[in-house]
Amino acid sequence: MPRSPGDSCSPSSSDALPADNSQQENIGTAVTEVSDRMTLLVREEIELAKAEVTEKVTTLARGTAAVAAGAVFGLFAVVFLLLTLAWGLNSLIGSIWLGFLIVLILLLVMTAGAFLFARKKLQVGAPVPQMAIDEAKKIRASVKTEMRP
Repeated sequence: MPRSPGDSCSPSSSDALPADNSQQENIGTAVTEVSDRMTLLVREEIELAKAEVTEKVTTLARGTAAVAAGAVFGLFAVVFLLLTLAWGLNSLIGSIWLGFLIVLILLLVMTAGAFLFARKKLQVGAPVPQMAIDEAKKIRASVKTEMRP
């Protein structure tokens, strides 16, 4: 006896196929949409990172320029301080040449002291991460002991 569409509670295979295709299309559309949104999100995050880095680099550049300007002004200040010292010694001693000679000797002594200090600090040698090397040796030794039967 032939069945009518209303006789059965379960859908026939021809009725289930379009619903399954539409569900697959919905899943495919959702996956495509999520993928597009993730791509957009990643691109926006990259643009945000670029903007942040650009802002920080600009700020650092301005700060560096300000330090350079300050260093130039400081250098001029030191020159004028030394000139003032030399002329002040001239007023005390009464000899312009002796005043400038005393300032020159003072500068040479300070230069020699700075170079000796730098030499002492630089003779330490190349930087070696000794603590990291020691830790690696300990790890290597413990791995060797654990691998032995």
